[in-house]
Amino acid sequence: MSKIALNSNASGTGVFTIASPNSDTDRTLTLPDEAGTIITTAGVPSASLPSGSVLQVVSGITATTVAVSSQTLIDTGLSASITPSSADSQILVLVSQTISPVSASTNTFGYIKLLRNSTSLVYDQRICNVTQYNHNTWSAVYLDSPATTSAVTYKTQIASASSSVLEAQHNGTRPSTIALLEIAG
Repeated sequence: MSKIALNSNASGTGVFTIASPNSDTDRTLTLPDEAGTIITTAGVPSASLPSGSVLQVVSGITATTVAVSSQTLIDTGLSASITPSSADSQILVLVSQTISPVSASTNTFGYIKLLRNSTSLVYDQRICNVTQYNHNTWSAVYLDSPATTSAVTYKTQIASASSSVLEAQHNGTRPSTIALLEIAG
Protein backbone atom coordinates (compact mmCIF):
# COMPACT_ATOMS: atom_id res chain seq x y z
CA MET A 1 0.00 0.00 0.00
CA SER A 2 1.33 3.45 -1.00
CA LYS A 3 1.56 6.21 1.57
CA ILE A 4 0.96 9.93 1.28
CA ALA A 5 3.44 12.23 3.00
CA LEU A 6 2.92 15.96 3.49
CA ASN A 7 6.19 17.83 4.02
CA SER A 8 6.16 21.36 5.38
CA ASN A 9 8.80 23.95 4.61
CA ALA A 10 10.67 25.10 7.73
CA SER A 11 11.36 28.55 6.23
CA GLY A 12 7.75 29.38 5.32
CA THR A 13 5.22 30.92 7.67
CA GLY A 14 2.08 30.55 5.54
CA VAL A 15 -0.60 27.94 6.17
CA PHE A 16 -1.69 25.81 3.21
CA THR A 17 -5.11 24.25 3.48
CA ILE A 18 -6.48 21.37 1.44
CA ALA A 19 -10.21 21.90 1.32
CA SER A 20 -12.94 19.64 0.00
CA PRO A 21 -15.79 21.09 -2.06
CA ASN A 22 -19.37 21.30 -0.80
CA SER A 23 -20.56 18.09 -2.44
CA ASP A 24 -22.67 15.04 -1.64
CA THR A 25 -20.79 12.96 -4.24
CA ASP A 26 -17.73 10.87 -3.53
CA ARG A 27 -14.81 11.82 -5.76
CA THR A 28 -11.30 10.45 -6.25
CA LEU A 29 -8.29 12.53 -7.24
CA THR A 30 -5.60 10.21 -8.57
CA LEU A 31 -2.04 11.50 -8.47
CA PRO A 32 0.27 10.59 -11.36
CA ASP A 33 2.91 7.92 -10.78
CA GLU A 34 5.77 10.29 -11.59
CA ALA A 35 7.65 13.24 -10.17
CA GLY A 36 6.71 16.70 -11.37
CA THR A 37 4.82 19.87 -10.63
CA ILE A 38 1.04 20.09 -10.46
CA ILE A 39 -0.23 22.77 -12.82
CA THR A 40 -2.73 25.17 -11.29
CA THR A 41 -5.11 27.77 -12.64
CA ALA A 42 -2.40 30.36 -11.92
CA GLY A 43 -0.72 29.27 -15.17
CA VAL A 44 2.19 27.24 -16.38
CA PRO A 45 5.70 28.63 -15.86
CA SER A 46 7.41 28.96 -19.24
CA ALA A 47 10.34 26.89 -17.93
CA SER A 48 7.92 23.96 -17.55
CA LEU A 49 6.76 24.02 -21.17
CA PRO A 50 8.29 21.58 -23.65
CA SER A 51 10.65 22.66 -26.43
CA GLY A 52 8.72 24.04 -29.40
CA SER A 53 5.96 25.62 -27.31
CA VAL A 54 4.85 29.15 -28.18
CA LEU A 55 5.68 31.31 -25.15
CA GLN A 56 4.45 34.69 -26.38
CA VAL A 57 3.22 36.46 -29.51
CA VAL A 58 3.81 40.09 -30.47
CA SER A 59 2.54 41.76 -33.63
CA GLY A 60 2.81 45.03 -35.48
CA ILE A 61 0.93 46.71 -38.31
CA THR A 62 1.38 49.93 -40.28
CA ALA A 63 -0.56 51.61 -43.07
CA THR A 64 1.63 54.73 -43.23
CA THR A 65 2.99 55.29 -46.73
CA VAL A 66 6.79 55.38 -47.09
CA ALA A 67 8.36 56.25 -50.47
CA VAL A 68 11.92 55.71 -51.69
CA SER A 69 13.65 56.50 -55.00
CA SER A 70 17.29 55.75 -54.15
CA GLN A 71 19.40 52.66 -53.55
CA THR A 72 19.74 53.63 -49.89
CA LEU A 73 17.66 51.37 -47.67
CA ILE A 74 15.09 53.16 -45.50
CA ASP A 75 12.74 51.90 -42.79
CA THR A 76 9.24 51.00 -44.00
CA GLY A 77 7.67 51.78 -40.64
CA LEU A 78 6.89 48.10 -40.09
CA SER A 79 8.41 46.83 -36.84
CA ALA A 80 7.74 44.92 -33.64
CA SER A 81 9.76 44.33 -30.48
CA ILE A 82 9.89 41.28 -28.24
CA THR A 83 11.77 40.39 -25.07
CA PRO A 84 12.61 36.65 -25.05
CA SER A 85 12.02 34.93 -21.71
CA SER A 86 15.08 32.70 -22.27
CA ALA A 87 18.32 33.00 -24.22
CA ASP A 88 17.56 29.52 -25.62
CA SER A 89 14.33 30.71 -27.23
CA GLN A 90 13.94 31.19 -30.95
CA ILE A 91 11.80 33.87 -32.57
CA LEU A 92 9.61 32.94 -35.53
CA VAL A 93 9.20 36.07 -37.64
CA LEU A 94 6.25 36.30 -40.06
CA VAL A 95 6.20 39.31 -42.42
CA SER A 96 3.68 40.51 -44.99
CA GLN A 97 5.11 43.72 -46.52
CA THR A 98 3.30 45.59 -49.31
CA ILE A 99 5.39 47.32 -52.00
CA SER A 100 4.12 49.30 -55.00
CA PRO A 101 5.89 51.05 -57.92
CA VAL A 102 4.65 54.60 -58.39
CA SER A 103 5.52 54.96 -62.09
CA ALA A 104 4.57 52.78 -65.05
CA SER A 105 8.15 52.46 -66.29
CA THR A 106 9.46 49.03 -67.16
CA ASN A 107 11.90 47.06 -65.03
CA THR A 108 10.87 48.73 -61.81
CA PHE A 109 12.42 46.71 -59.04
CA GLY A 110 13.87 47.20 -55.63
CA TYR A 111 15.39 45.70 -52.53
CA ILE A 112 13.89 44.64 -49.24
CA LYS A 113 15.60 43.67 -46.01
CA LEU A 114 14.48 42.10 -42.74
CA LEU A 115 16.59 43.05 -39.73
CA ARG A 116 16.91 42.16 -36.06
CA ASN A 117 18.05 45.43 -34.48
CA SER A 118 20.85 46.30 -36.94
CA THR A 119 21.63 42.71 -38.02
CA SER A 120 20.50 41.78 -41.53
CA LEU A 121 18.52 38.52 -41.57
CA VAL A 122 17.00 38.44 -45.08
CA TYR A 123 18.00 40.57 -48.09
CA ASP A 124 15.97 40.21 -51.27
CA GLN A 125 15.96 41.77 -54.73
CA ARG A 126 12.83 40.27 -56.22
CA ILE A 127 10.35 43.11 -56.03
CA CYS A 128 9.59 43.45 -59.76
CA ASN A 129 6.79 45.22 -61.63
CA VAL A 130 6.06 46.86 -64.94
CA THR A 131 2.66 48.28 -64.05
CA GLN A 132 2.01 51.42 -62.05
CA TYR A 133 0.55 50.73 -58.59
CA ASN A 134 0.69 46.99 -59.15
CA HIS A 135 0.78 46.05 -55.48
CA ASN A 136 3.17 43.32 -54.41
CA THR A 137 3.17 41.54 -51.09
CA TRP A 138 6.58 40.38 -49.95
CA SER A 139 6.24 37.57 -47.42
CA ALA A 140 8.94 36.17 -45.20
CA VAL A 141 9.04 33.38 -42.63
CA TYR A 142 12.28 33.39 -40.66
CA LEU A 143 13.30 31.42 -37.56
CA ASP A 144 15.83 33.50 -35.63
CA SER A 145 18.03 32.63 -32.65
CA PRO A 146 18.82 35.99 -30.99
CA ALA A 147 20.43 34.30 -27.91
CA THR A 148 19.38 37.06 -25.52
CA THR A 149 16.82 37.99 -22.90
CA SER A 150 17.04 41.67 -23.87
CA ALA A 151 14.42 43.34 -26.04
CA VAL A 152 14.99 42.87 -29.78
CA THR A 153 13.30 44.76 -32.62
CA TYR A 154 12.51 43.28 -36.01
CA LYS A 155 11.83 45.62 -38.93
CA THR A 156 11.86 45.89 -42.72
CA GLN A 157 13.66 48.31 -45.02
CA ILE A 158 13.27 49.01 -48.75
CA ALA A 159 15.27 50.70 -51.50
CA SER A 160 14.76 51.37 -55.20
CA ALA A 161 17.20 49.76 -57.62
CA SER A 162 16.89 52.76 -59.95
CA SER A 163 15.41 56.24 -59.80
CA SER A 164 11.90 54.76 -59.91
CA VAL A 165 9.81 55.45 -56.82
CA LEU A 166 8.67 52.52 -54.69
CA GLU A 167 6.13 52.85 -51.92
CA ALA A 168 5.52 50.70 -48.88
CA GLN A 169 1.88 50.72 -47.73
CA HIS A 170 0.67 52.62 -50.84
CA ASN A 171 -1.73 55.45 -50.09
CA GLY A 172 -2.38 54.05 -46.62
CA THR A 173 -4.68 51.43 -48.13
CA ARG A 174 -2.20 48.55 -48.25
CA PRO A 175 -1.14 47.81 -44.65
CA SER A 176 1.86 45.65 -43.81
CA THR A 177 2.03 43.27 -40.85
CA ILE A 178 4.66 41.50 -38.77
CA ALA A 179 4.23 38.81 -36.11
CA LEU A 180 6.87 37.54 -33.66
CA LEU A 181 6.38 34.21 -31.90
CA GLU A 182 8.76 33.20 -29.11
CA ILE A 183 9.40 29.45 -29.38
CA ALA A 184 10.73 27.55 -26.35
CA GLY A 185 14.23 26.14 -26.95
